[in-house]
Amino acid sequence: MFVNKLKYVILCIPFNLPTYMPLSWNEIKTNAIAFVKQWEHETSEDAEAKSFWDSFFEVFGISRYRLASFEKPVKKQDGRQGYIDLLWKGVMLVEHKSKGKDLDRAYRQATDYFVGLKEHELPRYVLVSDFARFKFYDLETDTSHEFALIDLINHLHLFSFMAGYQQHTYQETDLVNIKASTLLGILHENIKEAGYEGYELDMYLVRLVFCMFADDTGIFEKHIFWEFLDKKTDEKGKDFGQQLLIFFDILNLAQEKRVKNTPDYLTHFPYINGGLFEERLRPIFFDANMRDKVLEACALDWGKISPAIFGSMFQAAMNPVERRNLGAHYTSEKNIQKVIRPLFLDELYAEFEQAKLSRGKLEALHTKISNLHFLDPACGCGNFLIITYRELRELELLILRELYKGLLPVEDIGTLLKVNINQFYGIELDGFAVHIAQLAMWLTEHQMNQKCSHELGKYYVRIPLEGTAKIVHGNALEIDWKTVIEPPKPPPVPKPRELYAKGKRKLPKTHPKGFFELDESEIVVPETPKEYHYILGNPPFIGQHLQNETQKRQLNAVLHDITSSGVMDYVSGWFYKAAAYIQGTKIKCAFVSTNSIAQGEQAGILWQKMFDNYKIKIHFAHKTFKWSNEATGNAAVHCIIIGFAHFDIAQKILYDYEDVKSEPTPQIVRNINPYLIPAPDVVVLNKDKSLCNMPEMKYGSKPTDDGNLLFTDEEKIAFLKKEPKASPFIKPFISAKEYLNGEKRWCLWLAGVAPDAYRKLPEVMKRIDAVKKFRGKSIAATTKSYPHDALFRQVTQPNSDYILVPRTTSENRKYIPMSFFSKDNIVSDTCQAIPNGDLYLFGVLMSLMHMSWVRTVCGRLESRFRYSKDVVYNNFPFPIEATEAQRGKVTQCAEAVLQARTLYPNSTLADLYDARTMPVELTKAHNALDRAVDACYRKEAFTNELARIAYLFQLYENLVTLLFAEQAVEEAK
Repeated sequence: MFVNKLKYVILCIPFNLPTYMPLSWNEIKTNAIAFVKQWEHETSEDAEAKSFWDSFFEVFGISRYRLASFEKPVKKQDGRQGYIDLLWKGVMLVEHKSKGKDLDRAYRQATDYFVGLKEHELPRYVLVSDFARFKFYDLETDTSHEFALIDLINHLHLFSFMAGYQQHTYQETDLVNIKASTLLGILHENIKEAGYEGYELDMYLVRLVFCMFADDTGIFEKHIFWEFLDKKTDEKGKDFGQQLLIFFDILNLAQEKRVKNTPDYLTHFPYINGGLFEERLRPIFFDANMRDKVLEACALDWGKISPAIFGSMFQAAMNPVERRNLGAHYTSEKNIQKVIRPLFLDELYAEFEQAKLSRGKLEALHTKISNLHFLDPACGCGNFLIITYRELRELELLILRELYKGLLPVEDIGTLLKVNINQFYGIELDGFAVHIAQLAMWLTEHQMNQKCSHELGKYYVRIPLEGTAKIVHGNALEIDWKTVIEPPKPPPVPKPRELYAKGKRKLPKTHPKGFFELDESEIVVPETPKEYHYILGNPPFIGQHLQNETQKRQLNAVLHDITSSGVMDYVSGWFYKAAAYIQGTKIKCAFVSTNSIAQGEQAGILWQKMFDNYKIKIHFAHKTFKWSNEATGNAAVHCIIIGFAHFDIAQKILYDYEDVKSEPTPQIVRNINPYLIPAPDVVVLNKDKSLCNMPEMKYGSKPTDDGNLLFTDEEKIAFLKKEPKASPFIKPFISAKEYLNGEKRWCLWLAGVAPDAYRKLPEVMKRIDAVKKFRGKSIAATTKSYPHDALFRQVTQPNSDYILVPRTTSENRKYIPMSFFSKDNIVSDTCQAIPNGDLYLFGVLMSLMHMSWVRTVCGRLESRFRYSKDVVYNNFPFPIEATEAQRGKVTQCAEAVLQARTLYPNSTLADLYDARTMPVELTKAHNALDRAVDACYRKEAFTNELARIAYLFQLYENLVTLLFAEQAVEEAK
């Protein structure tokens, strides 16, 4: 019934003004002065205490009898019966004494009552008074304030929660967000068990979230929703579901349409139009536990909820496993700011600083930010859109402060506010996230309206809603983005005489002013100006091997004109689709990505087309950093951020990181290339041989044997006891793991061995038969049909001594450890080999110069180096003009490095090349080698790695240009 109802969801929630309208601060101050005058001479606790507190609540424009009760009976800590003077459940407990009594003792008496209260009744604030003095305790922040009645006006800010103006600085792991999400996650399970699923379940929870938020932020009268559920429903939950449905119906009825005998406790709720409450849901049969969970959630301070954090946590809370670590399930604001500040926000604030002294410029900037449009084509629960909207509203508030300096020209500040949520657009695949993103945007708007009310001194709520963020439900790689962010808008009606002047119509002589009804066909609908668009977000990270068939098909449809697109990660589709969309515009884009698209094979494939087909220029970039929030146990993904457009700018910003956990250091550069370095826009594509005619690098041999041709030390000894004649065929087997960690492994190597030499060895033949059986089950046709069961599936063993290079190694090592081996050591496919490699070649590969190239262009496995012969080695610009003397110096230093290793025979290469434990002798040897290799390139010293890599890319560009010229000459022949 519900699943296919909406292609995309837009929650429309316009509603009438609430019966409870928060007062302005000026009104509150006036009330406070009158309150002080009324009570400054009162002394008796019993005589007028109740009237005193009724009047205190009225200072803030709220009715005490609706929120708090006198003489609440509770059992105290000592088991005796006690009576709380005044209790506002979940918010504030008041203890009142006669004038001159000990307020500290009164506070201790107040806290004695806590043991007799339910969890959701426990207060955040305790207030004690003796008429003349107040002592106010905030239990959450563990702070207290004491002041005299006469000084109340100077302490009104402490009671901003009563006035509906409470401000909150959101912490990224704020407990209220986690607790709210956890409670709703448990409630989600309970409702699902009752038979609710899909759209119905989503809507039920979204409605509850809205009502609880409204209960704390001035949309409803303070806590009347909580009071309704607590006092008007059965404690065992029998009528709870039915009462909620009645309540939802009430919210969907205008006051004049509600029946005359509507209970008084429901008439105080405002009318909320359409989308959120118009559809009738099936009743849920609650029990006492489910009812308690809702009440416990109501008791939280929803005015403190951060929509940017809560939405993602709420979504994660629906999964019992993910709920255990909710703090890991959101994008931290710190990381979002890394995207939005260089994309547009820093520029806007710079404009603001320049405009401060000019009213005209301030008004122009205000108009400009109200015409900006933002699309997140993978918006999730709306994190990027929410923070972006909030930041624009903050800037708007600064502009209004400068324009009016506290002297507002209108009573309704809503007429001054121009930034609106209808400037924001999103695309999201998860239907529930669509609901949450839409709601979270509206909640953010209301919070910002509250802030404006607080700071400008006049209450404002944007009711009915003037617009809404458009969140489209679907896959961004399949949706035309123009249909999302560029909807036709009603045009301004042209003046009649303008149409006549353009020859549209003849002016009737009988019509003196030429007014007439316009034909709609004559009106051209203007598009939203694209120069005011920004595209941003955090598209999904799915590697090529983890994509399902649907995702591969979607990605292929976007990258259809890219050869070898099958190796691309899923995120590349967003980059390429954005590049196509922004052609001929001033739109700026910025996406978070795994660092795969700026390294290795993918970087060359994607960015070559981005440059050739779409003339893209990178405007700013963050080099690799750890994308995570501060929660424990969260996912540690290594990411980059790339901001780009179809036009160039003079200065780019490159943010570098000392390590993946450090803070970024910005650098102004002339250009940023796809490898995120200040160098020309050249890409490194796969090459099958060295650009500098160096010895060939080869992959190691690949067994594909299910372990039947391999041995540990113990397995080798046991095997040779049974089959001693097989000893000549057992060879050392060098894989990256064993090589780096000093471990031993062996293999049965029968390449080049005549069959009669091993066919009569039964243990050898058992192994061969096991290999045959394993390969016969393979889904790879080439493996299944491979005829040589006695051999490795891929045999590439050098016929000479060779330099061994591990394919995968830690990114924390300053150098990739390499070594010389004889041809009798079988090199695994986890390594690569350079046959006939000499000490000079070894020395260059072990240098910082080569490592700078590696760190920039090689692929990564997680964050580890994934050395590629076709990308890294074959493209590396060797110092081809080095003199014999320079080469000899490198050879000498390389030999010294090998000699330094021998000083520590019991240390593995992992020990020797750990940055924390690298021996002094080895460090000195490498430093000398680095200087010798640097001298082969130029006389001037390289001051840092960026200088090295910029120089290497210039050499690379020269070599490629020369290669293309030579190829052109050959083709001309």
